[in-house]
Amino acid sequence: MDNDMTRRVIAEFFGTFWLVLGGCGAAVLAAGFPNLGIGFLGVAFAFGLTVLTMAYAVGHISGGHFNPAVTLGLWSAGRCANKHVLPYIVAQVIGAIIAAVVLWVIASGKPGWVAGSFAANGYGDLSPGKYGLGSCFVDEVVMTFFFLLIIIGTTSRGAATGFAGIPIGLALTLIHLVSIPVTNTSVNPARSTGPALFAGGEYIGQLWLFWVAPIIGAVIAGLVSRWMYEYEKIRDTIVVEERRVTP
Repeated sequence: MDNDMTRRVIAEFFGTFWLVLGGCGAAVLAAGFPNLGIGFLGVAFAFGLTVLTMAYAVGHISGGHFNPAVTLGLWSAGRCANKHVLPYIVAQVIGAIIAAVVLWVIASGKPGWVAGSFAANGYGDLSPGKYGLGSCFVDEVVMTFFFLLIIIGTTSRGAATGFAGIPIGLALTLIHLVSIPVTNTSVNPARSTGPALFAGGEYIGQLWLFWVAPIIGAVIAGLVSRWMYEYEKIRDTIVVEERRVTP
């Protein structure tokens, strides 16, 4: 692995680690803390802030994916090289699992602590609001679709790309505000994998949904965005050519 790829993979590892530790940590440690609990609103902002902060910290190194669905969505949009896809996804999943290990070590230090769902995702009886499989599948596909659409749109030619981390972080916050009651919000297979391994049992059995649905939504968004922003490139080229030939 060359030096550039190593830097990229480490950046994806740290970004995903921070996302899981910060977002799931807020859910496990702070959401329901007696008298000071931050609730769903606080957890939603915690996830958004993890992406916002790491987008500026390491996004310029790897592109700031921190999510296998984002990597595959950007790949389908022609915005991620083939050689980056598998290394990024491996780094993201490892980062999520190690973050879950660290969170488990911290949380289990409290006497009488019970892991429960450990911020894992689920449908049916494991859904926070007891939403069925169909509802949860649609939720994850649609939310991931729009997450990718926002990521691609705010980092495309003509956008204020230096500020892209802000709308991307706010988009993830909004997604959590809508869908925490439905699936506990995934839109990120790596984020789902780490906690599920510690929640165990049925949560692992339902993990397939939180790989399949986000990836479907992301790839569709990538293909739609490829068409939308390819037109923008063509239009920009025409404008430049017109300027060259105008007396």
